[in-house]
Amino acid sequence: MLQTQKPVILEINTCVWLQSINLCHESPQTLAQVPDAALDHIAGIGTDFLWLMGVWTRSPQGREQALALLPQFREALPNIEAGDVVASPYAVFDWQVAPELGGRQALADLRGRLRERGIGLILDYVPNHVARDHRWLYRHPDWFIQARQQDLQERPADFFAAQTWAGRRIFAHGRDPWFPGWTDTAQVNVFNPDYRQAVRQVLLDLAAQCDGLRCDMAMLLCNQVFATTWRDHLDQADAAPEEFWQQLIPAIRENFPDFLIVAEVYWDMEAELLRLGFDYCYDKSLYDALLYSDVQRLRAMLSAPVTYQNRLLRFTENHDERRAISAFGEARSRAAFALAATLPGALLLHDGQLEGRRIRLPVQLARKPEEVPHPDHEDFQRRVLRELRSAPLRHGQWRWFDVLPIHEGDDSHASLIAYGWASAGDWRLLIVNLGAHTAMGRVPLSAWPEIGTGLWHLEDCIDDACYVREGPEISRHGLGIILPARGAHLFRFRPA
Repeated sequence: MLQTQKPVILEINTCVWLQSINLCHESPQTLAQVPDAALDHIAGIGTDFLWLMGVWTRSPQGREQALALLPQFREALPNIEAGDVVASPYAVFDWQVAPELGGRQALADLRGRLRERGIGLILDYVPNHVARDHRWLYRHPDWFIQARQQDLQERPADFFAAQTWAGRRIFAHGRDPWFPGWTDTAQVNVFNPDYRQAVRQVLLDLAAQCDGLRCDMAMLLCNQVFATTWRDHLDQADAAPEEFWQQLIPAIRENFPDFLIVAEVYWDMEAELLRLGFDYCYDKSLYDALLYSDVQRLRAMLSAPVTYQNRLLRFTENHDERRAISAFGEARSRAAFALAATLPGALLLHDGQLEGRRIRLPVQLARKPEEVPHPDHEDFQRRVLRELRSAPLRHGQWRWFDVLPIHEGDDSHASLIAYGWASAGDWRLLIVNLGAHTAMGRVPLSAWPEIGTGLWHLEDCIDDACYVREGPEISRHGLGIILPARGAHLFRFRPA
């Protein structure tokens, strides 16, 4: 299904999406009843894959815990009611499509309708933990990290007691080693061979229902990370002979050769997860460089081989991060988006990002607040997205360009980033000013010898401005650029 080097993945919170649709209907709608207009809207963005976040059956106990947080949720949804609260989608109670969403058949119907529009379906896989009331705890307690009563007494936020067929046991909550445990979850023991065999069957069943999986916190399953995190609760005999992902990803590939597997990954472990078999990895490093306007770090990242960059998932927003327009500010979020969207690799969009939503919704809420849209903000992003469908960005060759000073002693060019895409007589050039002040520079384009003769129209896809430039001049001496703070050009080249 994947026919482009720059796929666009749109993340949608499934419960929130259906709730919004239900407002227009007298009876509750399932995934099978999503209106054509909603799917046409998704296709119109240029979506290659729809990531439906939160389709699996959620934990009853997890919802009770979420209800206790209702006062905290008022910051995001001031008029919140108990019915707006659901369990976290990352505390999975059962790997079955939730009944309230219509179950497995409803998901299959939706998948078929997406395919008619050329859109693949991505779902979540949460490998590190399950809900603390998942049936596996009672039936297979040895599949989980267990602890002592003393651990529970000393660290009650990281451990809990539960009844199993073998009696009362103390289990660990799933956690990132740098943070307290997720108290609605139970930590699996990924070194347990019986667990690995069971989860292999689960993964094959999930893969049969979609076109790709987004694997939550995938680096936590790496042998070294897992052994370090849980070293006080593992026996020496527990060490796994093979990496979790190296054992399971080939099983998916064998049955579903074109399947897309995406890793949520942090701590600069992208290369390791790609080595283990993932198609794409989150590029949190890019996000951080953009957030802190670290141009030097960004340039270093762009010097990486394009074969590596092609396997990174770029983003300026997702459900774990603040809304882009709030995190970056309006002008800076546009510059960051232009970069993230047009770099090599895949692009992750978050529902509401184009409209400029500012409120980050906790994943335990099934209703979003009313917000004032930002038409100019949406227009900017849609203009950039349209260019992602062009031949250079979908099938062409990418390269980055040096930016040189225009005048001696003027170092404002240091805040400019420039790169371009070329494909059979078709070119796109992006120049972004990440600085807080106007910047000037020149971009020599001799690496594109075809534009070194004649006159050229440089049409800016962002604001429809058009500039006429001489080919020999911009090739030898460089294209002169003056950009305001957080400004951007995205040029098409047309012979004059």
